[in-house]
Formats: sequence, structure tokens, C-alpha cells
Amino acid sequence: MPVVTIRGLLGSGAPEIGKMVAERLHVDYVDRQIIGEVAARLRRKEQDVEDKEMPPGTLLGRIAEALGRSYGFEGVGLPPWEMPLDDAHYLQSLESVIKELAASGSIVLYGRGSQFILKDYPGALHVLVVAPLAVRVKHVMQDMKSNEEAARQEITRFDTSGREFIKRYFKAELEDPAHYDLVINTRHLNFDAAASVTIEALSFKDPSVSKQKQQ
Repeated sequence: MPVVTIRGLLGSGAPEIGKMVAERLHVDYVDRQIIGEVAARLRRKEQDVEDKEMPPGTLLGRIAEALGRSYGFEGVGLPPWEMPLDDAHYLQSLESVIKELAASGSIVLYGRGSQFILKDYPGALHVLVVAPLAVRVKHVMQDMKSNEEAARQEITRFDTSGREFIKRYFKAELEDPAHYDLVINTRHLNFDAAASVTIEALSFKDPSVSKQKQQ
């Protein structure tokens, strides 16, 4: 049962590559569905769970923290779905969802700390996708149909939030290659080639993939 976790900074191509890998292996690709499942288990709105991915260092994160503190002692006696969502309960539910997804069958997981939660999972391949800033800006401009300044601002917002999320919940650096089995630079490799490299690497960790490659 192949399991792949894939992560990358905005514009590097990580989600696109992840989807290609899942399609070629005929397995599920999971991204935002994780938010929905965590929210359901915690009996929360999806926005409450998304707020946990906006650490205090970001503007939206600081707003979320302030709103949580505003409950103060007035929060005592509120139903669970109206209480501020603390880190421990969020992380516990996130880990539970990701581990169950991995155990349920072959899957490609994008982000949400899955590379750390499944770091010891047998046969799982953990992939980091990188690219020079200029390359990422170009990709984001195309995706957003925006100018360079707007693309750079979005990259800064996304990258900062992702780094702080990993520091806060996993006490690690997002881009530390020691946390990954494979680091792919899409400066010269297109997404299709990067997907092929990922599947090839996965076949060394999970022999069953050899029969599925490039189908």
C-alpha cells in the first residue's frame, strides 16, 4: 500500500505533482478533506480548524488568538463547539485522521504535517518540492493571473504560515531535508518529470509500486 506525503513552498508545484502521482498510481489524493474530517471529529466549523494553521506570528493568527482569549472565563459552561480550540485537541485529532488515512489504503497526502506524523510509517515516502523564488513567482503569477508584486506577497504569506505551523506543532523546520526521503527541485524538472521521479523513488520503499509505475 503506497503512502506518499508531499510538501513544498508555494509555487514549487507540490500539489500538482502530488495529484499526478496519485492519478498514475490510481490512489486517492488528499488535501483539504483533512480539514473537514478534523472539524467533524471536533464538532467544529472548518474555519476553526483552518485558524489553527494560521500561527500567532501572522496577522490572521494573531486575530484568532485574540478572539480565543476574549472568551476568558466566560467560556466556562459553553458547549464544546463554541469553546476556543486548543492546540492539544487539534493536534490529537489531526494525527488520528492522518494515521487512519494511511492505514486505510494507498494514498497521497499533501501537507498538514503528514511528513512528521507518518515519519516512522513503514514504506511511506516523504517528498519535499523546492524551486528558486523566481520560478515560484512565475508559477503563482500564472495560477493567480496576477502581477509580480501580488504573487510575491502571496508567496510570503503562504510560506510564513507553513513554516510557523510546522514549528508550532512539530518543533521542526519545514525545509530541513533531513525530514524527507526525496527533495525535488522543479527549476529544471517539469511537474510530469517530478511525478515520475517520485514514483520511481517510491518503488524502492514499496515493491508493489513497481507493477503500477507509469500506467
